Amino acid sequence: MSTATLTATNAYELQDALHAPYTVFHPSENIQRLGSSQAGKENSLNYPRQSLHSHDGHGADLNDESLATGAQPATAPVLTLKPFRANLIIFQLSFINFLASMSTGVVVVGLPTIAKDLALPERLYLWPSSVYSLTTGSTLLLAGAIADVVGPRTVDIVGCLISSIFTLACGLSQQGIQLVAFRALQGIGMAMHFPCSVSLTSRFIPSGRRRNIGFACLGLSMPLGYSVGLVLGGILITTTGWRTGFYIAGAIMLAQTAIAIRLIPADEKTQDVWSKLVKDVDWAGAVVACASLAMFSYVLAVISTDSNNIRQPYAIALLVTSLLLMLLFPIWMRRQEKNGKPALIPNSLWKNMTFTTICVLTVLIWGVQNSMELFSSLYFQEVQEYSPFQASIRLLPSLIVGVILNLSTGYYIDRASPFWLFLVSSILTAGAPLLMALIQPAWPYWWGAFPAQMLASVSGDIFFTVGLIIVSDVFPERTQALAGAVFNTVAYFGWSLGINSMQVVSLLVTKGTSYRDKSSPPALLLGYQASFWAMFAAMLTAAVVGIIGLRNVSKVGLKRE
Repeated sequence: MSTATLTATNAYELQDALHAPYTVFHPSENIQRLGSSQAGKENSLNYPRQSLHSHDGHGADLNDESLATGAQPATAPVLTLKPFRANLIIFQLSFINFLASMSTGVVVVGLPTIAKDLALPERLYLWPSSVYSLTTGSTLLLAGAIADVVGPRTVDIVGCLISSIFTLACGLSQQGIQLVAFRALQGIGMAMHFPCSVSLTSRFIPSGRRRNIGFACLGLSMPLGYSVGLVLGGILITTTGWRTGFYIAGAIMLAQTAIAIRLIPADEKTQDVWSKLVKDVDWAGAVVACASLAMFSYVLAVISTDSNNIRQPYAIALLVTSLLLMLLFPIWMRRQEKNGKPALIPNSLWKNMTFTTICVLTVLIWGVQNSMELFSSLYFQEVQEYSPFQASIRLLPSLIVGVILNLSTGYYIDRASPFWLFLVSSILTAGAPLLMALIQPAWPYWWGAFPAQMLASVSGDIFFTVGLIIVSDVFPERTQALAGAVFNTVAYFGWSLGINSMQVVSLLVTKGTSYRDKSSPPALLLGYQASFWAMFAAMLTAAVVGIIGLRNVSKVGLKRE
């Protein structure tokens, strides 16, 4: 899927694509679920052939007998579109990701200026950035489950509309608390979009290389948008102001939403939608999962601003409650499976080592990659005292490498070994925080920081495509929105856990230094170096986990006949 194809503007070709009929067919292959390994047998993805409890909304089992007899699980029809129209849909979905991440980049690079303009209290200083990931990560599972019943197109358009409106509202904020609230609502809108983008990609692009590239585009659009937001934000802050970044992102997102109404084919008509929403969605499981993630992420966020907050009664209460809900979740899943009722994420999924490993690695790798971006930016600005624009320019090598690796992975993953790709990339990425921990502020950029930025995104940008392919193949075609929700939930949890944990490490080390001024560059440097060492340890941990859990995975992203 070349850039030329995605950005083609021939009016007649576009008109033909938009009015072209599409064909509906049902996949002929069995949807095989992954569970305990059976030696010597491999499915179409070369995973050990296994079985799991199906999340088909009715508690049906995809057991060995059904697979042996060729019984077909209920699946959503797959639509075949003309390649040009399908490519336009991938571009539109990816562009929404790009714009949302761009607004986050504007917030990160412009945070000092934004806080000053809106008189943001110190206790809320990081919230314009962190509240977005908090609301997005904690509502993804519910949004994905609803999308699989209502239809991904409908939920996607509503989510994009919500996100567009509140992105524009961020630019109109007059108080700090307003910006925090609008960013929270923007995150909820994007939580509706992310799982639907995976579902729509699976629906319109057949398995194989084209779908792999589609997933890669969804992945690369986020770091690309974030990096553009950093650069654009640095420019706007010194010219028209930070608000312009939100106006640009919100206006274009609103236009893209209008295009989606015309571009994306309508969902299948579903009879008794309200009845299906009640019966086919595990509402209790979704509430437990969302509440536990939201409370846990909130506690991490408040601790990251001041480690003493963990002693506050409300923080203790929320932390204990979130942990209890996390323990309750698998108990509830077991009950739902036992009674043949819909289970949000069946416990049997976690028996598959490949799926579990992917989730653990996503938390670790996504946490390190986003922490590297944030703390590298802080290092350049607070320690080396560069302007926001100069700092953002120094992060560009990570962006360039990320774009190349994302597209290359999507194109070649069906011919490469995921195990060796992961192992080599994780070792390379571990070198990035190691270099940042060792370099001195007086050293030239090209000696240490440049190679560190070149390596920073290697593992994350390769792993996003591989992980999404594996997770989407675990779930049946008709629950691809939930598959996207699971993967993105794990990624956002890793984002929140990684950034907030590194912030706690940095604060504690800085506070323990002998420098009287804790905000001075030398004091901050020690805290940032400690965080980089923690990231290095996390990447080494990821390498060990991957060696153990992915050693039997040979090929992914193969075309299924």
